[in-house]
Amino acid sequence: MKKLIAFFLLFSASNAISQSSFGVGEYFKFRIHYGVVNAGYATLEVKDAIRENKKVYHVVGKGYTTGMTKFFFKVEDLYESYFDKATGKPYQYVRKIDEGGYTKNQEGFFNQDNNTVLVKDYKNKKQKTISVTENVQDIVSTFYYLRNHPKVDKMKVGESVMVDMFFDDEVVKFKLKFIGREDIKTNFGTISTMIFRPLVQSGRVFKEEESLTVWISDDDNKIPLRIKASLAVGSLKADLDEYKGLAHTLKVKAK
Repeated sequence: MKKLIAFFLLFSASNAISQSSFGVGEYFKFRIHYGVVNAGYATLEVKDAIRENKKVYHVVGKGYTTGMTKFFFKVEDLYESYFDKATGKPYQYVRKIDEGGYTKNQEGFFNQDNNTVLVKDYKNKKQKTISVTENVQDIVSTFYYLRNHPKVDKMKVGESVMVDMFFDDEVVKFKLKFIGREDIKTNFGTISTMIFRPLVQSGRVFKEEESLTVWISDDDNKIPLRIKASLAVGSLKADLDEYKGLAHTLKVKAK
């Protein structure tokens, strides 16, 4: 499950958009299943903060295992991002994780003018400055950037959008592919969704590049309702269990 919680947090903004899909006070809670076992939870919350004398979004993402899963594989993850309300560009990220004994404790500080990130590694008591591409996102801000992307609800089946994402001290090309539309049954009723497939690195965690599938509400909120992942061993599923503070009324077709 190493790095897996990060992908769930990710799927829970572009240049100035007239109507945002989210706002301060938005909160999601996902229930994560490993097969028939309730493996844990992941949460995302949008708050206000100040960076460089500006009001910015501060998103806090947490992931943790529960019950017997916690006994066999303890996960306690904290991801945070501070990003500009107008441009979506990140100022700072926090990554503090413990995944079965694999730990990281770092912060990154973006200089968007110089296209660099100062990474402070508190665990190893080191820091380094890394060159990045223009308009790069961190792992959490990527999710909110894509929710406000002007093309996200206008894509044709098979089309993709690309984002430069800074993760694990390097810039990766994050690609999100549109699969189609589907009505799904949720805890809140039947909801129309858009289906996306992010391309992930195949290998030890995921079976193949297209092992992750995400169902997003087909409305102004564009919230993640369901996530499925085919792993090298078994499969994981996450369903939205609780929400509050949406910017728009969630469209439910039938209770």
